[in-house]
Amino acid sequence: MAEQLGNLTRTHTCGALRPDDVGSDVVLLGWVHRVRDLGGLLFVDVRDRAGVTQVVFDKDDEVLMAKAKRLRSEFVIGVEGQVRRRSAETANAKLETGDVEVVVRKLTLLNEAKTPPFPVADDTPVSEDVRLKYRYLDLRRPRLQGNIGLRHRVTTAIRKYFDANGFWEIETPILTKSTPEGARDYLVPSRVHPGEFFALPQSPQLFKQILMVSGIDRYVQICRCFRDEDLRADRQPEFTQVDVEMSFARPETIFSMIEPLMHDVFAVVGRTISTPFQRMPYAEAMAKYGSDKPDLRCGMPIQDFREIFGDSGFRVFREIVAGGGTVRGFVVKQAGGYSRSEVDGIVDQAKQMGAAGLVWARRAEDGTITSSVMKALGEVEVRRLLDTSSTGNGELLLVAAGEPDATSKLLGQIRLALARQKGLLNPEEYAFLWVVDFPLLEWDPEDKRYVSMHHPFTSPHDDDFALLADQPGKVRAKAYDLVLNGSEIGGGSIRIHDAAQQRRIFSLLNISDEEAKLRFGFFLEALEYGTPPHGGIALGLDRMVALLANESSIREVIAFPKTAAAIDMMSNAPSPVDPKQLRELHLLPKK
Repeated sequence: MAEQLGNLTRTHTCGALRPDDVGSDVVLLGWVHRVRDLGGLLFVDVRDRAGVTQVVFDKDDEVLMAKAKRLRSEFVIGVEGQVRRRSAETANAKLETGDVEVVVRKLTLLNEAKTPPFPVADDTPVSEDVRLKYRYLDLRRPRLQGNIGLRHRVTTAIRKYFDANGFWEIETPILTKSTPEGARDYLVPSRVHPGEFFALPQSPQLFKQILMVSGIDRYVQICRCFRDEDLRADRQPEFTQVDVEMSFARPETIFSMIEPLMHDVFAVVGRTISTPFQRMPYAEAMAKYGSDKPDLRCGMPIQDFREIFGDSGFRVFREIVAGGGTVRGFVVKQAGGYSRSEVDGIVDQAKQMGAAGLVWARRAEDGTITSSVMKALGEVEVRRLLDTSSTGNGELLLVAAGEPDATSKLLGQIRLALARQKGLLNPEEYAFLWVVDFPLLEWDPEDKRYVSMHHPFTSPHDDDFALLADQPGKVRAKAYDLVLNGSEIGGGSIRIHDAAQQRRIFSLLNISDEEAKLRFGFFLEALEYGTPPHGGIALGLDRMVALLANESSIREVIAFPKTAAAIDMMSNAPSPVDPKQLRELHLLPKK
């Protein structure tokens, strides 16, 4: 039978007591973490979010001891007692409270608990479905509590930083207009307007731009966004982003605002990062790393060898270069220990990734040269290739040929796979990068039209306006992504602030004037009332906190995440609803 809290008031958290508190009378409230019955003494670890404190029940108080022996894992209790120092032999250096314990004189049993489906006190492996079904128990575990606490400290640091820099935090609507461009919207039927729908925001993009039209100047919001995307392992249908917009901004304005923010965010976990961050054009990132979000920690950039093979005796590569293709490769560090079978395994791995083939050449530790194409190229040309690529002793050169982008993407995948296998991606290293000068548009062969690489409100690069008329695919955007260790943690752009220019971009995207008016009319009209140049960025809060916590999945830093199939295992959502509700929403005919 549970007892009432009554006047029982906590004096300390379970992580607060120290030797200076010895002799004090205290009240602790929390969960039973562990119980150890030594016969004459009963030791109970009491836990709350702040930590764990050991409390002691003595056999001399038979009534109290009998009550204490009922305690089991996850019972909720209150204890009153006196703090005493633990002996040197029994002190627990693993706990911040490990030098003291509380001798209990009164126990209040506030609630009992069923046996949990998995241990809460230990971080033993549990299937994700079970963890998500019993998320309220999973959140009691120290790892998850630490992650959620970290998330709170990060959001606090973000709000403090932006407040100090003159930003106003403003809430934008959750129920808004559907303006599909990219991911699918989540739609909400209107009861009072039959046949019409709200949409949950994929981002506050238009509203934050309208706030710049409104003279707000600097806006920030830690906001929820919703995207009905196809299933991916580490995506969530609802996620959190740090949304930022500034009037009279250039890309440099955004960079100089976000880099100190990252400094403050990483200081939350005691890390110091260097600024300014490296900057790299999109075209260079794709050529050197085969990705628009390259991980720079392992080095090993991709190099171009077209000049070597343009007149080579190796017919296959010579013909690829002559046909407009390329020959590219990268040097693998610490490859001296690779056996021939391991090198062949890399070639097989490349074929599984879609490569037609992969050529290799290497220098052994003693300088001896070997290659998979030694007969076709000859030793002189192989040596020239190794010298040009700066392949040293004990290093391996991997080379592929084909269409430039596809070749670099393939090599980029192999590069990262080998870096992981060789342990070259140091989790304690933070390699920030701004990727800039993205293409404004990309061709969609299925729809046979141009689509925005970022979104249709992104401004073309100043130097490329003349290309919009007849070479739109070559136009660069004033767009930028913030990349950290191979993950995109933010993306933004300078926006179009002229209504005529915005209509021109809509036209390039095959959006007619009628459709533009229907979907974006309110926004286009707003642009005609004196809109300042402006730009911004959206930072992925979930991804940032996951990186700070060294977690591979964002689900580990979200209190109530959904599965990869977009299901809430705990509440069993989505779920059917009463037909009466559907009729009220005009989704079923009325009887």
